[in-house]
Amino acid sequence: MTLRYTGARVKRVEDPRLLRGGGRYLADLELPRALSVAFVRSPHAHARVARIDTVAVRALAGVVDVVAGDELRMVTKPLVPRLEGGGFTPTAAWALSDGVARFCGEAVAAVVATSPYVAADARELVAIDWEVLPVVATLDAALAQHRILFERRHRHGDVAGAFASAAIVVAETFEHGRCAPSPLEPRGMVADWDGESLTLWSASQAPSIMRTALAAALDLPESRVRIVTPDVGGGFGLKMQIFPEDVAVAALARRLGRPVRWIEERRENLAAASQARAQRTSVEIAAAADGTVLGLRARVVSDNGAYHAYPTTGALEPLGTANILPGPYRTPAYEYEAVAVATHKPPLGAYRGVGMTMGAFVMERLLDLVAERAALDPAEVRRRNLIPREAYPFTSSSGQMYDSGDYPKALEQALALVDYDALRAAQRSARAEGRLIGVGVACYTEYTGMGSAVFRRRGMHDVPGFEAATIRVDPDATVRCSVSFPSQGQGHATTIAQVVADRLGLDLERVRVEPADTSRSPRGSGTFGSRGTVAMLGSAGAAADVIATRIRTLAAHRLEASAADIVLEGGRAWVRGLPDRAIPLAEIARIAYAPPLGGLPDGQAPGLDATVYFDPPGPTFSGAVHVAVVEVDRETGRVAITRYALVEDCGTVINPMIVEGQIHGAVAQGIGEALLERIVYDDDGQLLTGTLMDYALPRAHDTPRFEIEHLETPSPLMPGGVKGMGEGGTIGAPAAIANAVADAVRHLGVRITKLPIDPTSLMRT
Repeated sequence: MTLRYTGARVKRVEDPRLLRGGGRYLADLELPRALSVAFVRSPHAHARVARIDTVAVRALAGVVDVVAGDELRMVTKPLVPRLEGGGFTPTAAWALSDGVARFCGEAVAAVVATSPYVAADARELVAIDWEVLPVVATLDAALAQHRILFERRHRHGDVAGAFASAAIVVAETFEHGRCAPSPLEPRGMVADWDGESLTLWSASQAPSIMRTALAAALDLPESRVRIVTPDVGGGFGLKMQIFPEDVAVAALARRLGRPVRWIEERRENLAAASQARAQRTSVEIAAAADGTVLGLRARVVSDNGAYHAYPTTGALEPLGTANILPGPYRTPAYEYEAVAVATHKPPLGAYRGVGMTMGAFVMERLLDLVAERAALDPAEVRRRNLIPREAYPFTSSSGQMYDSGDYPKALEQALALVDYDALRAAQRSARAEGRLIGVGVACYTEYTGMGSAVFRRRGMHDVPGFEAATIRVDPDATVRCSVSFPSQGQGHATTIAQVVADRLGLDLERVRVEPADTSRSPRGSGTFGSRGTVAMLGSAGAAADVIATRIRTLAAHRLEASAADIVLEGGRAWVRGLPDRAIPLAEIARIAYAPPLGGLPDGQAPGLDATVYFDPPGPTFSGAVHVAVVEVDRETGRVAITRYALVEDCGTVINPMIVEGQIHGAVAQGIGEALLERIVYDDDGQLLTGTLMDYALPRAHDTPRFEIEHLETPSPLMPGGVKGMGEGGTIGAPAAIANAVADAVRHLGVRITKLPIDPTSLMRT
């Protein structure tokens, strides 16, 4: 196989259409007779609905229907995600509140009207009498009342012995505030009931999971539920989940027999969509006098909110942190307790780097504190603790099997990229001038490309774990690819085309990736958890290999050669060493669909298509080393990132341009987490950051120019040696920036233990 495209910087084939305004997003869909829905949401964090008066709203012109929770409860079932393995308390989230609102913004009623504007006006006319109930708005209050939704413990090695023999023991508590995934395109759905079947257009990252969940909630066979995914304006984990509003929109379409459409407003997105992080980790690290890590203890507690997100559950955040906390380091002894508690806030859910962002932040801050106690450079402490390449495969103290990596090399490559010694010298000169310059280093590993075994070990049964692809070569040698994992902007149409075109010896332009549609696409899990590249090679690549074998057999029959000697290249099949003995692939395709007199070779069926299901045997473990340089303004506390460099290892790289684009976006989000983004509630559970004027997303001037290099340690587990990488920048950036800021202000006695970093805590006193 000639790799003409794999590994090349191929421009994204989907971009010209999108840049010309040809994208077809959810809000662009127009169905005849479609109605719009607006949700009436609770103004209280915890309150009982005593009475709902809809007389005034029903009198408004254009209002078609008004429904409360009790009406939809008669025709729907709640979302109840499962988690096996003990320590789990389930929750039930109904399409509309079950009569008690459990967070400010929970939907308690819905108004359906002829336009979104009428629906929005009408919801203001719904009069509700509330019985306000006591609010649990903080993690400490939830712990005091033992509102435990999930709890799990783990121990490896002689933890007590490690601490007893340690020359250095550092104890600290780290916190990460709530943040919001905030995709450019918020949530939404268009639903249409034809009397027998339900078709739903959704920007879902996981259409197969959505179909299963909605079929169960509506008591329909899955064969009568179809999910179509149009273009998606970002998801970042938010859209891999199923929400009560999804059930409500589907139920309203079925109730009214007309298409019903809901496009979320930004205020709703900040108030009622799943949120992220909201965690406190109390941790102790034991180290020898030379900075070698001996042991680790952690108690990880997440403020989960009122309900488990479907299908991930509240275990996702604390368990992710606890499992990844040892990072790419040798940690002989480790014990953790992972806990999620219920508060009167929206649920925590999947968001880029879920759990792992906090894990990297905690471990990297700890190593800097160990370096300070041992009077060592932070880079040197990492050299002494990183897992050497020859130790892979390596089982971490949390039980994770790391498949491949070379962090010592990645660290040296990153330090050379920034000329680390010169950087430290320049920092000393700047400090002599009174400037607050800091340098931060962070190494991390992330689990990617998970399959069913990973989800079952976690106790998750609502995520299938496998993916699939159908590849079809038409008689004109055009290739159509239908996959189970939709794109949320990662460039799937390009990378899949690269993989398939190489295997079939075709030009990239001959390969088309079709939109995800459960009535046509094979069943799978979805695009989340950095699984896309692994899924592509294992399903689409493998399906293309099946077809390539059939093409070689047909070509060998026509060319009177051995199939092993047939080369597929340049749109032709030719005999190795005899390039003039060739046949166009289009001719082979026509033969496959219209067999000649005498038929096809023995064992060959008509057609050129294949479907392959792939269950990743991983996870694989990707990672990177990040170096951040910051300057802190003494007067305002504002942090400016003056330099940012990283070395990324995601195994075999299919398209470096797309990998680097994913890094750019992820690091930008990590900068937001480190310095800007914060969802804030008061003591009554009222949201104080309900608009983008209050919730600060990173802007172009907040991001520096990124310096990126690649290191490839192919995974021995996955086809082609690929690993996932889409979440890494979000994991590494907060840790690197936090270490850089801490380095800048350490001599002032300022400690960095919370994200985002509050500028007022850095101001000169």
